[in-house]
Order: sequence, then C-alpha cells, then structure tokens
Amino acid sequence: MDELGIPELSTKQTETLCATAESAARKHVFSKVSSKMVDRLDISVEAEGSKPVNVIVEINLQLASEAKDIDAESIAAEATKVAHKAIENYLRKLK
Repeated sequence: MDELGIPELSTKQTETLCATAESAARKHVFSKVSSKMVDRLDISVEAEGSKPVNVIVEINLQLASEAKDIDAESIAAEATKVAHKAIENYLRKLK
C-alpha cells in the first residue's frame, strides 16, 4: 500500500478501520454466494503499528458440499482485495 501521510491512528480509529474491512469482506462473500451455502466464514483483521499502520486480513471460507462448483479460494482472495481497498479508502478519508 502507498504511504498516505495520515496521522497516527487512535484506538477508536483502529477499531473502525478493522470493522470497515471486515464488513466489506463479508459483504463481498455474500454477494458471490448465498449464506445458505456457507458452512464457515472466519474473517480476521488485525492492525499493527501506528506509522505506518500494517493491516493483516485473513479469510477462511468453507462452503457446503452442495457448492462444489464454486471456488471458495478465489472468493476469499477477492474478498481480501475488497477489504484492503476499504482500508485504503478509510485511511484516505483521515488525511
């Protein structure tokens, strides 16, 4: 991610950042596959440091056996990209 020149994040801003990324990832997953087809969805967003802030997004998606034709890995990878974009957008608003 590019250096955005943002101020040091407060605890509240860090929490909002993580929640924003998690929400964006979850929305993306459910836009691609019905919630009935999801056996397990774990989304972890961790922010470390302050300047620069490093954000780690991990998504574990397991689909029901009926969804065997759907590529869970690619959906999880797309959702990770969407989460990182949401993070970037949030941080740009803080500038």
